[in-house]
Amino acid sequence: MRKDITVAAETRDTRGKNAARRLRVAGKIPAVLYGAGGDSIAVTVSPKEINKILHSATGHNTIFDVAIGAGDKTPAMIIDWLHHPVRGSLMHIDLKRIDLAKRLHVKVPVHVVGDPVGVKIQGGMFELINREIEIECLPDDIPEHFTYDVSKLGLGQAVRASDIPLSGSMKLLAPADLVVAHVVTVRGSDETATAAEGEAKTAEPEVIKKGKKEEEGAADKAKAAPAKKK
Repeated sequence: MRKDITVAAETRDTRGKNAARRLRVAGKIPAVLYGAGGDSIAVTVSPKEINKILHSATGHNTIFDVAIGAGDKTPAMIIDWLHHPVRGSLMHIDLKRIDLAKRLHVKVPVHVVGDPVGVKIQGGMFELINREIEIECLPDDIPEHFTYDVSKLGLGQAVRASDIPLSGSMKLLAPADLVVAHVVTVRGSDETATAAEGEAKTAEPEVIKKGKKEEEGAADKAKAAPAKKK
C-alpha cells in the first residue's frame, strides 16, 4: 500500500564495519537502493524513520518515497533488514525501487473475526494455521490486510486461501487449498469418550455376575436351612 511518506537518504562512499559503526553512532544506518532498471546506490537513512514504517499497519508492504539529497523522489519498499542480535536495534536495510505500473508479489496478513459455531456450540477448537497469503497485484492495490469472518465455521470445516475475497488487480499466488484456519475436535475428547464407554461395558457384566452370585448364594442357604416345625 502506498503511503504519503518521504524518507531522506544520503549517498555514502565508505564501506566496512568501522564505517557502519560510525554511521550508527551518528544516528544513521547503511542502506542499499536498487531495482526498477536503476543502478544500485549505497545510501544512509534514519533508523527511526524506517522503524516507524516497519511497525506501521502495512509494515514492509508499505510503498513510500525515498529522496536522495536534493534529487527526485522515487517509490520504494523495504525488502530486507537486519537487527542487532542482542540489542535489537536496526543495523542495515535493503530498499527496492518500485515501478508503479508493474505487478508485485507480496504476502498480506489475514485477520479473522467472529466466534466459530464449531467452538461455541459444537465444542471444537479454533486454530489459525497461516497468518498471511501470497498474492500478486499492482503496487497501489496492495491491501493492508484481509479480513475474514469465521462465525459460520463449523466443526471439521476450514478456511482456505481460495476463500479469501480478492479485488482489483489482485491474483492469488498461494496454493488454493492452503488452510488458513480451521475448527477441529479438541484433542483427547474422543479418547476419553471411548475409554468411558469401554469402562461402562466392562462394569456391566461384573454387576450382573455379582448379582447372580448373590442370588445363588441366597438360594443355597434357603435349601440348607432346617425346615421349621409347625
